Amino acid sequence: MSELFREHYDNDALRAIPVLTLAHVGDSVYELLARSAVVARGGLKVVDAHRQTVALVSAPAQAKAMEAILPGLTEAEHSFFTRGRNTKPHSTPKHCTLREYAYATGLECLFGALYLKGDTERVQQLWQQVLEVLT
Repeated sequence: MSELFREHYDNDALRAIPVLTLAHVGDSVYELLARSAVVARGGLKVVDAHRQTVALVSAPAQAKAMEAILPGLTEAEHSFFTRGRNTKPHSTPKHCTLREYAYATGLECLFGALYLKGDTERVQQLWQQVLEVLT
């Protein structure tokens, strides 16, 4: 799987990337992991797979996952989460609170930073923790 992770930014380069850009990348990484996990269960119609994926990627679910993995983050990882969490959104979805949306953005920022850093092992470790919390 490491062939898919071609970018290898160092921490200084990652800090130079706008927070919402990191979250944009992290949203894609997180959703791909969620879709892959749902498909791995097998035997689902596409509508059921979609519903299960949405249950994993919704802002309330991401916030719950972030709360669970937060204590185990390194200082650098916590910094990326905090940057994402503290970003002021232009709007928030109706189905979640501002806090949930902020935590979800922080989670996406963290996953984006780890992906761009090329730290596939850490992405996988955190994803397994997320699955333990959400499934």
